[in-house]
Amino acid sequence: MLRHSPYLRAVLQALFVTFLWSTSWVLIKIGLEDIPALTFAGLRYVLAFLVLLPFVLRPGQLDSVRQLTRRDWLGLAVLGLIYYAITPGTQFLGLDRLPAITTSLLLSFSAVVIAVLGVILLAETLTRRQWSGIVIYLIGALVYFYPVEIPTREVLGLIIVLGGVLATSLATVLGRGINRAARIPPLTVTVVSMGVGAIVLLIVGIATQGLPALSLQSWAIIGWLAVVNTALTYTLWNHTQRTLSAAESGIINNTMLIQIALLAWIFLGESLTLREIGGLALAALGTLIVQLRRRTPATVPVEEPAAVAAAES
Repeated sequence: MLRHSPYLRAVLQALFVTFLWSTSWVLIKIGLEDIPALTFAGLRYVLAFLVLLPFVLRPGQLDSVRQLTRRDWLGLAVLGLIYYAITPGTQFLGLDRLPAITTSLLLSFSAVVIAVLGVILLAETLTRRQWSGIVIYLIGALVYFYPVEIPTREVLGLIIVLGGVLATSLATVLGRGINRAARIPPLTVTVVSMGVGAIVLLIVGIATQGLPALSLQSWAIIGWLAVVNTALTYTLWNHTQRTLSAAESGIINNTMLIQIALLAWIFLGESLTLREIGGLALAALGTLIVQLRRRTPATVPVEEPAAVAAAES
């Protein structure tokens, strides 16, 4: 069934990616005890870039890099700076200053921003049912986290994460625009944009926060986040955006709100009240409603990215 349903396959792949990204939050909170936020994020993405680089340097794949136009390079560079420098930088800084649930709540509002930007910039319309799903999802998120109290000392973290919401939204729409054209292979999109953003992020991190001596546990966390939760997942995410719209990608991405809460309950000992469980149920229902009915424009044939195939072999 999956073989004959590119859309369903893309949805399941995207959900798998968000699960791996959700586990990252637990690992990041642990790693931040010993590693400065920006340096931590920079090491993660630079290592992921180095893992993927050999695959894009292969003769067949390298041709796609050589064929990039100046406009392509500019678009990928901008995507890299937003997606792999500003977005993870604000996330790590936010997690370093705010509780994970507060950071997750704030980032969940990117779904609305992504939907609006998708309509304005990509001419991707939404059905009434999809809009109602977004509203139900956001109501569920508010029910789950209300009331959210931000101490004065966490105001800077709040501002940083709100900046991350805008960066995440812009990156999702920009990435969708690049991948929807289907001219540049997903692996090339990932490696080139990640290389630009990650190197800038690491340079800024070391320059402002330094590079401390790291324990074996810290390197293990960085390695897992880089190879599995970044190198594999971001390539697969670019792959799914050839089929999913910006709004659909945004809603699937925001199921992380539910996943992170559950993982925090299991691994960090954060309890769930009946109100919070109700909020999770509403958020899950909203996500389901968005996926129940989808517009059916012609989609671009999907090719399996080399990085994913290599990782599975």
